[in-house]
Amino acid sequence: MDLLRSLPMGLYLEQPLTWLHRLDPRVKLAWLLSFLLMPILANSAWRIMLVGLLVLITLVAKIPLRVWRQQMGWLLTVAFFVLLLGAASPDTLSIDYQPRLPSDELSFIPQLSDYQYVLFQRGPITVTRRSLVLAIRLSTILFTLIYSTNLFLLTTAPEEITAGMESLMRPLRWFKFPVTEVALTLTLSLRFIPLVLEEVQNLARSVRTRAINWKKLGLKGAVKIWMMVAERLLENLLLRAEQMANAMMVRGFTSPNEHRVQWHDLRLRSRDWIAIVCLIAFWSARFVWGNEA
Repeated sequence: MDLLRSLPMGLYLEQPLTWLHRLDPRVKLAWLLSFLLMPILANSAWRIMLVGLLVLITLVAKIPLRVWRQQMGWLLTVAFFVLLLGAASPDTLSIDYQPRLPSDELSFIPQLSDYQYVLFQRGPITVTRRSLVLAIRLSTILFTLIYSTNLFLLTTAPEEITAGMESLMRPLRWFKFPVTEVALTLTLSLRFIPLVLEEVQNLARSVRTRAINWKKLGLKGAVKIWMMVAERLLENLLLRAEQMANAMMVRGFTSPNEHRVQWHDLRLRSRDWIAIVCLIAFWSARFVWGNEA
C-alpha cells in the first residue's frame, strides 16, 4: 500500500520501540488532552514552551530521524510561514495616537520608558506588538494541536487507543452507555482505513494505466469518469464491509460483550506513575506561570 506509506501524518511506528511506546495508552491520552487544552488562555511564552517541549520529547524518545523529519519538517515550515504572515498582517487596531502635550514641549520631557507599540516598520510591512502576539498564538496552536495528536498516533497502536478509551469510559456503563460497542466500532474503523486507502490507490492506478486523454474529454467527460470511479469506490468499500461482517458471523460473533478480545493488559507501571506525576507538575506550572496576563 504505497499510498498509506507515503502519508506523512498519522502512521504508527512499529520499530523501534521507544519509551513512548511502552507508556500506558491512558496516560498518553491524558498528556494528549493536556497539550490540546493548555494553549487556552495561555501566554505567548507558555505556547512557545509547548512547541519546544514537543520537539524535546521527540528527540529524547530517540524516534528515527527519517520519521520525525517527515512528520515534523513540513509542519514547522507551515507554522513558520504562518508566523511571518501573521506578524506582518494588520493588527485590526486602526488607532491614530495623538500626544496630549504640544510637540515642542515633548522634546523637553525625559522618556522614562522605551516602550514601542510598533516593533518594525519598513515600507508596507508593519509589525506591532498585537500582530506579533496574534501570530505567535496562531502558529504555535497550529503546531501543538497537529503534532501532539500525530505524536500520539505515532507511538500508540490502534488497539491500544481503543483499549485505553474503553477503560476510561468504563464509568459510563452505570448510565447504560454501550462502551464495549463503541470501542469495537472504533477498532473496526481504524482497521478499515488502510482498506479504504488501498481501494483508492487501486482505482487511481486503473485510471492511470488507461492513458485517458483528458483534454479531448473536456470538463463534462472528466466529471463523468470521476463519478464512475467514485461509484466503483463506494461499491468496493461496501463489499469489503460485507466481507468483514460475514467473517465475524462465521466465527459466531453475536455481541461484543461475549466475544471480547483483550489486546493489551492495561496496568500502570512505575514509568506510568512518573509520567502522571510529571503531568500534575506540568499543570501546576501552567496555572502559576502560564496564565495570560
